[in-house]
Amino acid sequence: MIKTLDLVPVLPEIFMAVAALALLMLGVFRKEDNTRPISVLVILVLGATMMLVSSLGGERHLAFNGLFVADRFSGFAKALILLASAFSVAMSLQYLEKERVSRFEYPVLVLLATLGMMMMVSANDFMSLYLGLELQSLSLYILAAYQRDSLKSTEAGLKYFVLGALASGLLLYGVSLLYGFAGTTNFDGLHNVFAGGHGHAVKPGLGIIAGLVFVVAGLSFKLSAVPFHMWAPDVYEGAPTPVTSFFAVAPKIAAVCLFVRVLTGPFGDLADQWRQVVTFIAIGSMFVGAFGAVVQTNIKRLMAYSSIGHVGFILVGVAAGGELGIQGVLIYLAIYLFMNLGAFAVILSMRQKGRLVEDINDLGGLSKTNPAMAFIMAVLMFSMAGVPPLAGFWGKFYVFMAAIEAHLYTLSVLGVLSSVVSAFYYLRIIKIIYFDECSEPLDRPVGRSIALVMAVSTLVVLAFTFVPAPLVTGAKAAAAVLFPAAG
Repeated sequence: MIKTLDLVPVLPEIFMAVAALALLMLGVFRKEDNTRPISVLVILVLGATMMLVSSLGGERHLAFNGLFVADRFSGFAKALILLASAFSVAMSLQYLEKERVSRFEYPVLVLLATLGMMMMVSANDFMSLYLGLELQSLSLYILAAYQRDSLKSTEAGLKYFVLGALASGLLLYGVSLLYGFAGTTNFDGLHNVFAGGHGHAVKPGLGIIAGLVFVVAGLSFKLSAVPFHMWAPDVYEGAPTPVTSFFAVAPKIAAVCLFVRVLTGPFGDLADQWRQVVTFIAIGSMFVGAFGAVVQTNIKRLMAYSSIGHVGFILVGVAAGGELGIQGVLIYLAIYLFMNLGAFAVILSMRQKGRLVEDINDLGGLSKTNPAMAFIMAVLMFSMAGVPPLAGFWGKFYVFMAAIEAHLYTLSVLGVLSSVVSAFYYLRIIKIIYFDECSEPLDRPVGRSIALVMAVSTLVVLAFTFVPAPLVTGAKAAAAVLFPAAG
């Protein structure tokens, strides 16, 4: 039986679910192929949900018999997810109208995917985790194939669906092994079992280790971490560009935060077992992302490999573990959010005679035809490369410092080396913008919503060095929730 108090921590999710259903019905009965009114309402719903999340405060609240948890960590993650979703919807308006695919389902699907992500980061049981994960995944499969008349888009949706189903199977098999050997799927219950909280600690035998590996593999697919990254370049290239911008940010943040909660919560006492796997995935992701992007000419594929590389850097902080490592991860995620949103705002503005172009060389001579956009792209690329004093440098600094504190010296050195390699393709884009000749100028002006996203992203990337306190303090408080004994 559900108690009334149980519903308080879940109010943001309940509000969003009701709003999504109401907007779906509104779209059906309006019978107009115009996304703008529904998109504006979706952005308002996301803003209202953000206020509800912040109103819950930082206390830890359990709901639905321990299936759902609301705390400062989930609040921080939800704020980033909601921000990413709102910006993604705003950026998509102009694209959907120009490409004549302006249908009300798009913003509603983004809203439902966001609801799934919020449930993921608040999951306190593998059952609720899977429910949120599948709600997000099903919405994303449809979004990837949203442009039904495009062969690339339908192919991207099919590839994502097939490989996503395989990943879900791996995850469920891992959960079944853990349930069989530990006797529970609840995160708190698993933590007590492994820590000996009930007086009979379960020694992590082969079955539990195998289950943990399968769970890590299933979640790594959602992160597009090596060796489960194979879907990312094709899906990023084939999906409509606003969908790609959404894929690159919100689901990535949700998957990382879920990954962190699973590894530090129920498996916090098995850190020695999972750290080796996470270290291997981090090194693989950093180097595949760095070397894979070097040969790309399509900017969306390049951003796919870039995101794989960034996941590697983020996992350095996860491998470091502890409060310092998770604080570094959260800071990196916040910075990554703005760097990627800004970069995709520029990509969405790459039009020649009304036609969207995706070749990196199409940016040639941008500094002469549109100096403001050229400056924004240069700032964002320098930041992604980790050039000080921009925000991207500090993101890497925090995760590498955590790794050094945890004595993971080899991982830190390899991370710095891969960062040097990845700087090549970021600097190549800047070289094309400022030193190559313009074959055909990009269309002007860009849309107001896209210009706003560019401006906000650039401002955050430039300002973080001088005003780091709000983000650093928030990340530290969020990370402390996962390590109450240390606090």
